[in-house]
Amino acid sequence: QVQLVESGGGLAQAGASLRLSCAASGSIIRINDMAWYRQAPGKQRELVATITSADSTHYAPSVKGRFTISRDNGQNTTYLQMNSLKPEDTAVYYCNADIVDNCVPHWCPEKVFWGQGTQVTVSS
Repeated sequence: QVQLVESGGGLAQAGASLRLSCAASGSIIRINDMAWYRQAPGKQRELVATITSADSTHYAPSVKGRFTISRDNGQNTTYLQMNSLKPEDTAVYYCNADIVDNCVPHWCPEKVFWGQGTQVTVSS
């Protein structure tokens, strides 16, 4: 069974930095896109950043220039470096990945997996 485990959340002051990690484990054949989402209290979950298997990245306008997504394919891990944190970045951050964990003849379906979330709290 594939699992995504996030780490690195915590409490930070405005202007500080945090680095989140998300490690995928289990019977993994291939990991395609990986992403970070976040959900603040009372708000919908929103996309923060994505990275393809070719390292093409995309960022939400609210974090562009402050956050950097990366991945280590050998370690099945994605990272989110968060700089210049703001109180509005406070949320539970979730890792997401499109993973192929099984193949049948002529078809390797991709499945979406989520991590359990890690809390990031930024104080002013």
